[in-house]
Amino acid sequence: MPAPTPATSATPARPVRRRAGRPTAAVLDQGGITTAALELIGTKGYNGLTMAALARSLGVAPSALYNHVSSKDDVLILLMDHLAAMVDVSAFGSEPWESAVRRWAWSYRDVFSEHTPLIPIIAVLPVANAPKTLAMYESVTAGFREAGFPEDRIISAIVALEAFVFGAAYDVTAPDDIFDAGSLASQVPNFTAAVDRLALEQHDRPTDVAFSLGLEALISGFGALRA
Repeated sequence: MPAPTPATSATPARPVRRRAGRPTAAVLDQGGITTAALELIGTKGYNGLTMAALARSLGVAPSALYNHVSSKDDVLILLMDHLAAMVDVSAFGSEPWESAVRRWAWSYRDVFSEHTPLIPIIAVLPVANAPKTLAMYESVTAGFREAGFPEDRIISAIVALEAFVFGAAYDVTAPDDIFDAGSLASQVPNFTAAVDRLALEQHDRPTDVAFSLGLEALISGFGALRA
């Protein structure tokens, strides 16, 4: 009788390899989408922000991304809310109106100076369905009302301040020699002399001095509207 054949051990199952990077579930939320969109704009500019490119940067299929945001406009609202939440409005209601406006404006400028490619988009983006952006405006508006501003001037004053803030945010990233007339200096002697004097007298960053000068003028002018 032949000897029994020894039982052979079963072939071990091949381990399933994990995909590189973070799990899809961890990034496909509003925070992950916002972070990826900001990084994409930072490297490729606003025109580089497409739903397809955003899905690729997240490592998911576009269909998976559309389960969380229905369009590029939804992504822009997330970005607007993310930046608005970083702006300091805490002084409204707790400090004098002038101090509150200063803190808000300086914070606003500093936040957007880090994200200038978004300014042309966010400056004209409707605020509907943007809760954090609306919360910022609510705090600022309440501060203006409590300071005695006429109701029909509040939004116009905020828009004027925002226009100044957005322009100043670009100025933060301007080169130091932006006003150097170069070989044409002799043709613009008044301008050249003023630029040279600024360089001699200035101890702070010129962009900060210009922002402070303009902001104080706006605060003083708007202050005259208060009841």
